[in-house]
Amino acid sequence: MPAPILTLQDVRLRIGDTELLDGVELFVEPGERLCIVGRNGAGKSTLLKIAAGMMEPDSGRRFLQPGITASYLPQEPDLSGYPDTLAYVAAGLSHGGDESRAYYLLGKLGLNGNEPIASLSGGQARRAALARVLAPRPDILMLDEPTNHLDLPAILWLEEELKAMKGALVLVSHDRRFLQNLSRATVWLDRGRSFRLDQGFGAFEAWRDKLLEEEEVERHRLDRKIAAEEHWVRYGVTARRKRNVRRMALLAGMRQNRREQRKSLGTVSFTVTEADKAGTCVIAAETVSKAYGDRAIVKDFSTRILRGDRIGIVGANGAGKTTLINLLTGKLKPDAGAVTIGANIVMAALEQIRALDPDKTLQETLTGDSGDKLDVGGERRHVMSYMKDFLFAPAQAKTPVSVLSGGERARLLLAKVLAKPANFLVLDEPTNDLDLETLDLLEELVDEYPGTVLLVSHDRDFLDRTVSAILFAEGDGRFVEYAGGYTDMIAQRGLGVTDKPAARKESKPAREKTAAKAKLTFSQQHELKTIPGEIEALEKTVAVLHGKLSDAGLYARDPAGFADLSAKLTEAETQRAALEERWLELELKREASSG
Repeated sequence: MPAPILTLQDVRLRIGDTELLDGVELFVEPGERLCIVGRNGAGKSTLLKIAAGMMEPDSGRRFLQPGITASYLPQEPDLSGYPDTLAYVAAGLSHGGDESRAYYLLGKLGLNGNEPIASLSGGQARRAALARVLAPRPDILMLDEPTNHLDLPAILWLEEELKAMKGALVLVSHDRRFLQNLSRATVWLDRGRSFRLDQGFGAFEAWRDKLLEEEEVERHRLDRKIAAEEHWVRYGVTARRKRNVRRMALLAGMRQNRREQRKSLGTVSFTVTEADKAGTCVIAAETVSKAYGDRAIVKDFSTRILRGDRIGIVGANGAGKTTLINLLTGKLKPDAGAVTIGANIVMAALEQIRALDPDKTLQETLTGDSGDKLDVGGERRHVMSYMKDFLFAPAQAKTPVSVLSGGERARLLLAKVLAKPANFLVLDEPTNDLDLETLDLLEELVDEYPGTVLLVSHDRDFLDRTVSAILFAEGDGRFVEYAGGYTDMIAQRGLGVTDKPAARKESKPAREKTAAKAKLTFSQQHELKTIPGEIEALEKTVAVLHGKLSDAGLYARDPAGFADLSAKLTEAETQRAALEERWLELELKREASSG
């Protein structure tokens, strides 16, 4: 067994009243692939800084073998003192290093080297810093959340680059698939202690659950007292993971339904079971196009998003994902084509720009300064109870937003958005800054959300666990729908995300675009005006029938009457669904002809 080239022994660090690191150990062998995992606030980034020699612990020993080179990527790099990105990256090369490598890395990360440092966005600065630490091919590469601000093609490229490197890799990341593909050993930070597993992240969660279960048994045996919120946060992880099996089975069924729907778009038979729900069709887009100047952002795009769908939008940065969301949600008017939003749609959105008042407390943020209670899904709940759903301890209620970590702020914003009454949830990069436990929670929230979900994400594992279909940006403004998650999409394309498919034959919707421009006849115009009234009448009928059938003793008293009412309810719901479809068809035709 080779001697470690980097060793941390009995590392201790106290921050305020918290013993962040309490006797932590870490050793890195030549060529090792090691990931560090743990909840937000567990000390992952702090430990990485100590390993990189950027921070001194209160006590403990750090040893780096003489002659070993190390590079470290922080979450917030400092690029000051350099005129442009090329100068910054080239400065990271060893003496006499090849500057062409700096150009190569910058190009792969979407930069050209001429960008002035002063004008860089946060994402561009992170990309430049990543190029700089990769440039010298160090013996040990330490990366803190390297996939932040990277799109899917860049993440896949980075994976291959790291797999090919000869040096050791120490990695902190929330991206499960990234960790699974790269790690061969795992260090878990939990309550100040470190635990090592000599296997990659793929084996970590089951191993962690086993350790927690053994600790729980020991806790009962010794009758130790653990704070209730700490117990819930820790051991709720195991319960959530066990529910993953059920969730994935349900998701498989949803994906199969999606495939069947897309085989015969627009001819699906719908059944509405609750009068207060959104309409069957949430969004319908017909040959929608949007361009800025000569550049087509979205071109001849058609889809139908149905109630209960979970749709992911995937593609490179700048491919038009946010533009497509804005078109589908009515924030942006298309240059051509029509978008129709269904009846009774109430939208809640988690956008990439996440504004929270830093001076307000968690309680004030969630309740809107209105005491200690809030409305969640029509139910009045105490803020302390609701906070626990998002892994906050009651003691944090009076904590200012300004002192929260990035992951905690993301969690708080999720709690705020999901408290709003809505049946259509729009999530733009919801996994940024979330730790693995919070990702578990978010997946469960998406799974249990009663409405429709539209999300943008570069997280392959998250997509596989949550969505029933993917809209993929193929390039040149074209978005193609694939049933299933990320892995299903790759299988159906038969290509990687950076490869472009061969030119396709003109699709049926495109061939019929001219026909769709035809104006409504007089009878169709009359039909379009009268259908809403007919739908409203059927909704009243459905409500009355539901009321009669809710009588718990009806079936026992009058089985024949119960059967008759059930048949009438089915007929009324079927008629209403057919009218909704007809209204949508006519409304799309009207909008297309007027465009």
